[in-house]
Amino acid sequence: MSARTTRALIQYSLMGGLLFLLAVFLLYPIGLTVRGGFAEDVSTGDGWTLDHLMLVFRDPLLIKGIVNAFKIAITTTLLCIIVSLPLAVLSANFSFPGKKLLNAMILVPLILPPFVGAIGIRALLGRAGALNALFGTDWDVLGATKFWGVVAVLALHLYPIIYLNATASLANLDPALDESAENLGAGPWRRFFTITLPLIRPGLFAGATIVFIWSFTELGTPLMFDYSQVTSVQIFYGLKEVQNSAEPYALTLVLLVSAILFYVMGKLVFGRKGYAMYSKASRAGGETPLGRFWGWAAAIGFGLVTLLAVMPHIGVVLTAFAEPGSWYESVLPGAFTGDHFAQALTAGESFTSIKNSIILSLLAMILNMGFGVLIGYILVRTTIKGRGVLDALCMLPLAVPGLVMAFGYVAMTLRWPFDGSLHFLGMNIPAFFDGTRVDLEVFGQNPNPFPLLIVAYAVRRLPYIVRSTVSGLEQTSGELEEAAVNLGATRVTAVRKVIVPLIMANLIAGGLLVFSFSMLEVSDSLILAQKGEHFPITKMIYEFTTRLGDGPYIASAMGVWGMCLLTVTLFGASLLLGKKMGSIFRV
Repeated sequence: MSARTTRALIQYSLMGGLLFLLAVFLLYPIGLTVRGGFAEDVSTGDGWTLDHLMLVFRDPLLIKGIVNAFKIAITTTLLCIIVSLPLAVLSANFSFPGKKLLNAMILVPLILPPFVGAIGIRALLGRAGALNALFGTDWDVLGATKFWGVVAVLALHLYPIIYLNATASLANLDPALDESAENLGAGPWRRFFTITLPLIRPGLFAGATIVFIWSFTELGTPLMFDYSQVTSVQIFYGLKEVQNSAEPYALTLVLLVSAILFYVMGKLVFGRKGYAMYSKASRAGGETPLGRFWGWAAAIGFGLVTLLAVMPHIGVVLTAFAEPGSWYESVLPGAFTGDHFAQALTAGESFTSIKNSIILSLLAMILNMGFGVLIGYILVRTTIKGRGVLDALCMLPLAVPGLVMAFGYVAMTLRWPFDGSLHFLGMNIPAFFDGTRVDLEVFGQNPNPFPLLIVAYAVRRLPYIVRSTVSGLEQTSGELEEAAVNLGATRVTAVRKVIVPLIMANLIAGGLLVFSFSMLEVSDSLILAQKGEHFPITKMIYEFTTRLGDGPYIASAMGVWGMCLLTVTLFGASLLLGKKMGSIFRV
């Protein structure tokens, strides 16, 4: 067997193993959700019927939940585009005072999960909140309009995703096209709508897709606003009946199919293939300095958007420092304390949740960094058939709602081989974790969600590490690897000692994103962890918000600790990846 044949065999075997793992832990859970929606007997998964789906569409409350979810998604996406597109155009084409600092501040909204930000919004805009106290009014901003509360929090959190994609697309434009149109007499607005907007449409659609699917299936924020008439919350409340009721399966299936249909329709209308650029000049070199007035106007515009975006953060921080009961019908808390931060780190239940999240997120990060190198190498350094399938599967978690994935893992614990029906030498497989013999399950007397949480975190954040690794490999010459092989090194040694060190910055950046977003993952944590000893930090925050007395204050303190963590990791990843940060959030 020739060396080339052996190498190809190894590459195909490696890709086959990766595809198998993705099939088991990505496609299988999704497939179980789909199968459960059509199963005649939900307890066994046998038979086929459309009755469960028909019941969903005959129930006015469930229909209202789907309609509300769509309204949240479309409104949030439009608001994010309205906010982020002008900022992206300003940033890409013009220079103005404080631009570098303001560009960095754009990432600030991403450091707080929207469901934690809901605590701060309630403190500021609730009936007894700071806004009413400041103006002496009695507006029920969030009571009667919970829908707009959810939309506002989501839009203020998610607009940087569209901003990053739009900025990256604008940076890749050939400036000669705009200059030619200007020389032919086209004004700035006409050039924008007839040249710039069509050219950046694919990138804009990529960011809008993430925002739409995220907000369409968001669970934590509606829960925090007690907005129960939305599909994600209806699924969450129906989970405890998942072993005997088909309704959660049918609802989740409707959510999944709806998200896919909306994506496909958007892709056909807005996301058609982009136009190739013959040249890509440096945008920094072509930036137009704004005059004194317009320069400060642009800076103030950036600042106002950032101020609105950090309102939830300000509310959370103030709540974390407030004495219980001291912030009621007043602009600021009447008394401050730092005890909540100490309790967030030292109290038994909160400390356990932080420890759980750190361990689970670290393990997910380590898994993803290893798989990221393997997948990135196959995608960039090989020419084997099937690479496109592998790439598409790695990006699939961005398009599949997190709630659907989490529900799929619950369904997986109820089906072969994870239901304890597979035996080897008298032992249930899988049966061991931390030395304890238990079945892998979410609900039951002795649940064991940790393996599922690790896998869920890793699969959900796999696109970040893959895109980051691919970006690094594309910038690294393959000739260096070939030179090492020609000097006697094995292929594995050449990759380990030559390639990996050269792309280490990309691996670290992707790993930081995996770790930080896993630490503050909401859907998987809320659904898969059902006992206090297994709670990750986000599930513990949610539990604290439902506890009377000091609960919301400790929850806010835990949120602040999470903000600090995400601030460090996101800025670190941004420094390492630069303008390629936007490609991380792209389907």
